[in-house]
Amino acid sequence: MTTQPATRSAARTARTARTVLSCVLLGVLALAGTTGCGGPAAAPADGREDAPAARKAAPDAAGAVDLGRRITDYAAGMTADGSYRVPTERERRAIADGVRALLDGDRAAATRRLSGVGYAVRTLVDSGSGAGARYAEIADATREGEVRRGWGRIYADLRGGPARWQVQVPHPSADQRTEQLGIGLLRGAPGGVLVLAGAHRAADSGAGPDAADVAHRRDSVFAAVSDALADRRLPAVQVHGFADSSLPDYDVVVSPGSGEAGLPSARRLAAAYRAQGMRVCEVWERYCGRLEGRTNVEGEYAGEAGVPFVHVEHNRRVRDDDGLVAKAVRALVETAKTWGAGR
Repeated sequence: MTTQPATRSAARTARTARTVLSCVLLGVLALAGTTGCGGPAAAPADGREDAPAARKAAPDAAGAVDLGRRITDYAAGMTADGSYRVPTERERRAIADGVRALLDGDRAAATRRLSGVGYAVRTLVDSGSGAGARYAEIADATREGEVRRGWGRIYADLRGGPARWQVQVPHPSADQRTEQLGIGLLRGAPGGVLVLAGAHRAADSGAGPDAADVAHRRDSVFAAVSDALADRRLPAVQVHGFADSSLPDYDVVVSPGSGEAGLPSARRLAAAYRAQGMRVCEVWERYCGRLEGRTNVEGEYAGEAGVPFVHVEHNRRVRDDDGLVAKAVRALVETAKTWGAGR
């Protein structure tokens, strides 16, 4: 019968059309950064696996993302057996220069400087804050680079006005949940810049056991960016965590670091913590054990520049309790807002 070949031919034509259409749609989805059909993604070259796609806080096509979840997912991927590479002086300078250019309002110049070392600038709309605030994210351009190098990220508030202060989180993962303090502060007070380390402090670099401890190494992207912000006269608070047994009578340790410029701010912050019901050890009043932050390189640089720097340690009890984290954030926000006034 002549009708069967014609029917089969029509079916083949329809299947071909559907295949072509599917390929076109997949191409569009790939360009938009949307995941689609296909097998599982390959694991990063160092063997570490990404979190399941359903749990990843990736921006949508419009750049909207829950910023808190995005940073939390990032910190959760940092482990003591992860990778870290000590950046060269050129690489450190390029990223610091890119941050300077962005804060000066020259995004094109920032992009040029950052792209030369494999970094990129993204604009994110924070869907988790309830206000749709915009932030710039300066980070490795690829997931593979981020995992292998571990240089960290920088977030800058784009809600209007100049940058006024910075919050530094040098030990995410190692000082568990300290990134939550940085997230809360960035969201809570205008004009902030969050400097976030990109590797566990004990990560392997092949350059010694402490190479990834960015609070005590000058040859890091973290220190280079923090110094660039200090050069712009941006006060800083650096947040840490300690074990409850290290100082059992206190919840928080507040210090102006190695300089004196941060002492007025440290006093205000200590009072704000006490107003939230926390037990505060003030290093200018008493010895607070090995938690005084006198040797952190970012504090040393700020002290030499005469820029306020405050080092704050939070015990595990505070960091494990969302309600206490919220109280700590309120104290930090109160202090950051005094830095923003008059700038």
